[in-house]
Amino acid sequence: MALFLTGATGFIGRHLVAELLDHRDGDLLVLVRSESLPRFRTLATRWGGDRVHPVVGDLARPGLGVDPDWVAAHRGGIEHFFHVAALYDMLADDDANELANVGGTRHALELAAALGAGCFHHVSSVAVAGDHRGPYDESMFDERQRLPSSYHRTKFEAERLVRDEARVPWRIYRPSVVVGHSRTGVMDKVDGPYYFFPLIKRMRDTLPSWLPLLGADLGATNLVPVDYVAKALDHLAHLPGRDGETFHLVNPEPQPVAEVMNLFCAAAGAPRFLTPGAGRRRLGVLPVPSALRPARLLGTVAASAPGRVALDQTLGRLGVPSEVLANAQMTAVLDSRRTTRALSGSGVAVPDLESYARTLWSYWEECLDTDTGRDPHLRAGLQGRHVVVTGASSGIGRVTAIKVAQAGGVPVLVARSKDRLEEVQDLIEAAGGVAYVYPCDLSDTVAVEGLAEQLTADLPSVDVVVNNAGRSIRRSLRLSQDRFHDFERTMAVNYFGPVRLVMALMPAMHRQKSGHVVNVSTIGVQTTPPRFSAYIASKSALDAWSNVVAAEVYSHGITFTTIHMPLVRTPMIAPTALYDRFPAITPAQAADLVLRAIVDKPAQINTALGNVGAVAHTVAPKLTFRILNMAYQAFPDSTAAKGQSAPPTSGTRESEQLMLARVFRGVHW
Repeated sequence: MALFLTGATGFIGRHLVAELLDHRDGDLLVLVRSESLPRFRTLATRWGGDRVHPVVGDLARPGLGVDPDWVAAHRGGIEHFFHVAALYDMLADDDANELANVGGTRHALELAAALGAGCFHHVSSVAVAGDHRGPYDESMFDERQRLPSSYHRTKFEAERLVRDEARVPWRIYRPSVVVGHSRTGVMDKVDGPYYFFPLIKRMRDTLPSWLPLLGADLGATNLVPVDYVAKALDHLAHLPGRDGETFHLVNPEPQPVAEVMNLFCAAAGAPRFLTPGAGRRRLGVLPVPSALRPARLLGTVAASAPGRVALDQTLGRLGVPSEVLANAQMTAVLDSRRTTRALSGSGVAVPDLESYARTLWSYWEECLDTDTGRDPHLRAGLQGRHVVVTGASSGIGRVTAIKVAQAGGVPVLVARSKDRLEEVQDLIEAAGGVAYVYPCDLSDTVAVEGLAEQLTADLPSVDVVVNNAGRSIRRSLRLSQDRFHDFERTMAVNYFGPVRLVMALMPAMHRQKSGHVVNVSTIGVQTTPPRFSAYIASKSALDAWSNVVAAEVYSHGITFTTIHMPLVRTPMIAPTALYDRFPAITPAQAADLVLRAIVDKPAQINTALGNVGAVAHTVAPKLTFRILNMAYQAFPDSTAAKGQSAPPTSGTRESEQLMLARVFRGVHW
């Protein structure tokens, strides 16, 4: 028996296909428009195997436009029919919503009946609850609630069609606001809370993170990650004896909008909101009439024409449409006890938003934020330029490559792992960019020379080289006595590798009479924190080499920039657990510095604290070493440095550690 899916190439559908392939047998037959076949083939390659087959059709046509001969050949052979396709866009007009959500469901029901499907699985939405106030459980549907938008109305009408007109058994699933994957952050568009992310980013970039902001009680929302939705769909669809039931795929606990915003502010490093009104109302102090609560007032303003104009001219300029503000809160209290019981023992549960908010933020900032692509200065400096990025498979290098492509450049991806580089290439090409993959181990001299030969042969020019690949080791000299290889390995990757690569590419840069080299160094070169002797020595060597060579090649149009990067939250710092609590910039913020280095070509990019550290070493070296020794005493060696597997203990100096980390923000302790 086979499974049939609509919307398999969409956001929820892609993840559902992966779950079905992992846990179920049989072929997966997916509806695909003829013009979307190339996209399907790309996805099918990622899914792997030969179990996913396209069925050409169209949501807008009766019976989904599937060939009658195909229907006849597969009648009685479809065990589960998943109707996932829908239009979820609060900004879409009435006609588009009607065509996709109501018309598409009607046509899917026609095909399911013609095929004699075993069960029709309809992915609805909690939007059917509309403006219902109070508990709304899985047995409820039409409670005479107001449906405030065409999206709400058409999802309600689509679900009514399933209940009233289905000629095969059915089950209904109502997800709440679906956000990115809880482990990877993957999301395909800006929607729901993502509309507020540009505002959070602007707050982070313009205000100190410690500054409290006055917020308002905007009611509650409900977010669930797409991986939970896909896993729950798969499990619930295959439970016996549950036909005719509805399941709420929601967070069991209401999520106050203010608390959700603060979680994302914390993930971004932005200031957080204080919402005293919300606290008072929960505590029963100074009760506020319902009509005067901020959430109600905002909804009333957003529902009026003058209010929408005012909001579009204010928050709208920051990327928050008035339609989104009008529907930011959920008035219904969603009861999901039936779903919770049905999922009991399956291992499928909604993760706590706090556990993956940073993941969602990181993916948006790295892949969905459009600021880079809209910056005319960056586009002018990067359009059509070939930028070699080492260490491009993760962290700063990965995000730098994505941003280079967003600005019209052509990133040339270099790292050891071909598979991971191809993932970055796929991401760039899916967004309409161009990228090339060159796997290479930069600690292998012969491999680096071969890479340089291949680059000069394949590319019309090598305009920029970003030496980003690096190896960091945090270990005191006391623990390094029998580990001289630590120094050899860091020098191989951080010094000899980039020097060999630049030297091998230098003849090509001389021929083209231009070229720019960006070295991603560390603030540690200026501040020399203890326990990083191997790492900082290797970075200092590259700094010194670049300064000497820059003077020799300046008249040939070849320039160098060194970025003394502060602490960045990348996989490289993950082995040191205490960094989890330290202030650090994101890979996207670090990539913005790299793009500035590429386009503006300053000799150095430093932080204020890094400059202070460099001056301190010059004017007061003894005092500086005394302070650094205090830090050495305060911060222990990590368990990884000690070669232990036991988790580190908090010790007695945690407050001192946090104080030093915040005062000397960005320094690697």
